Amino acid sequence: MKTYSIAPCTPGAPDWNTVDPLHVDQSLWLPPVEIRMTTQICYDTEALYVRQRAVEKQIRAEHRSPFSMVCEDSCMEFFFQPTEDDHRFFNVEWNPNGCAFIGIGTDGRDTVRLSPLQEQEWFQPQVHRTEDGWEIIYRIPNDFVRLFFPAYQPEPGKVLRANCFKCGDLTVQPHYIAWNPVQSLTPNFHRSQDFGMMRFL
Repeated sequence: MKTYSIAPCTPGAPDWNTVDPLHVDQSLWLPPVEIRMTTQICYDTEALYVRQRAVEKQIRAEHRSPFSMVCEDSCMEFFFQPTEDDHRFFNVEWNPNGCAFIGIGTDGRDTVRLSPLQEQEWFQPQVHRTEDGWEIIYRIPNDFVRLFFPAYQPEPGKVLRANCFKCGDLTVQPHYIAWNPVQSLTPNFHRSQDFGMMRFL
C-alpha cells in the first residue's frame, strides 16, 4: 500500500512548487501506453486543493453536460474516503473541458451521482492545455464534504484512504492507470480496499 503526505498550504493559494507529487504509474487491464500522470494535494482550513497533470498527446474532450461519462474522455480522477468509520467515498472525475462526474458510494454499484447547483463555485476548476498534455487544478471545500460526512476535519495526523486514476475509455489509446494497484480482474476503480493512505501533516 502506497502512502502520501498532505501538507498544509497558504490559505486559498497553494504554491505548487512546494507540494510533493505522487506518481500515477500502475498500468492496469490493458497494455501500458505512453501516458503519465501526477497528482499534488495540499490543504488549509477551508479545503483540499488538488492539481493533476497528464502527459497525453492525443486528448479526447467530448463531454460537456452534467452527469456525463467523462471517463470516456481523457480523464483524471481522485477517489477518497473522508472518515475511517464510514465506508462511503467520493469519486471526483474531470475531463479537459472541466466537466465533472462527482459521485458518492461504497463500491460503484451504489454510486449516487452528485450535481451541486453551484458546482463551479464549489470546486473552482481551472483547466489548462500544456505542451505535452493537460492539467486541472481544483478545490474540494470542507463544507461540501461535511454535507455527507459531518465529522470530517482535516488536521495533522488524520488519515484519508484514497486513490488517483487516469483513464480514457474511448481515447485513441484506451488506458487505465492508478496510483495504488487495483486487485481486480476487470476494470473497477471503485475498490476502497485497494486505496492507499494519505496523512495530513
